[in-house]
Amino acid sequence: MPICSRLRNGRSTAPSNHKEHIMRKVWFITGAGSGIGAGTVKAALTAGDRVVATGRNMQKLRNALRDVASDDLEILQLDVSDEAQATTAVDQAVKRFGRIDVVLNNAGYSLLGNFEELSTQDIERQFATNFWGVSNVMRAALPVMRKQRSGHIINMSSVAGVVGLKHCSAYGASKFAVEGLSLAVGEEVEKFGIKVTAVEPGFFRTDLLDAANVKWPSGRIDDYAAAEQGAQEMWSPYAGQQPGDPEKLGQVLVKLSGMAIAPRLFVAGSDAIAVVAPAVEARLKAVHALEDLSTSTDGSFR
Repeated sequence: MPICSRLRNGRSTAPSNHKEHIMRKVWFITGAGSGIGAGTVKAALTAGDRVVATGRNMQKLRNALRDVASDDLEILQLDVSDEAQATTAVDQAVKRFGRIDVVLNNAGYSLLGNFEELSTQDIERQFATNFWGVSNVMRAALPVMRKQRSGHIINMSSVAGVVGLKHCSAYGASKFAVEGLSLAVGEEVEKFGIKVTAVEPGFFRTDLLDAANVKWPSGRIDDYAAAEQGAQEMWSPYAGQQPGDPEKLGQVLVKLSGMAIAPRLFVAGSDAIAVVAPAVEARLKAVHALEDLSTSTDGSFR
């Protein structure tokens, strides 16, 4: 059961008059205790919106948001991998603010290492948070949005969800899955006035590579160890050195939420564009390079 804590400034905790706030969006943000999640909480509140900020660690949430106490902010404990918790948290958000206009699925962590060195359990845990967490929150929020006939779901993917990156097989697979889910569900719910956007960030200064959050394989295979730098040695130096600013991305996500026609995909960061654009171009080139061979598989009907 999620634990609820309202940040107030000593004022009434009664729900606000809905008519008074009819133009103000209500956000539901996962992984709000740091990085892009916390940055988006602050950007949405600055824009005059209301926010339900969620995370697994309540103390981390309170610390991250200690400077933004507001009647428009509610924090909830939520482990997105728990479907029942996701449903309860969404119910609490609706009870508090009356609706949900924007869901930001930001919660996640990185599992990095060569595929053969990762256990099945490691990969299952990666998907439990990065993919099933997104699915759980979407499944809980979509009935609310269908009833409203409006809403916007923003799912955080990654450059690793577009391009195959070394040591990112599990993390990348979970993000590729998020992209597929986002694009397919977007087709299904558009008729209800609901938009779905997958965001593909490059390197942002988040906790994703912090020692407390990133997971590494427990063992090494000699063939890999002899031939290359290990995952930890390769990726750890980037921690804290990423070029992207999470608060600026939060501001951009607020802008995306206000677009009448929202993008299905959004690439975030100049480094992301530098990686994604040539990868997409290479895929298109590969499609056309063997076009004759591809079309030779077409059957004929008499």
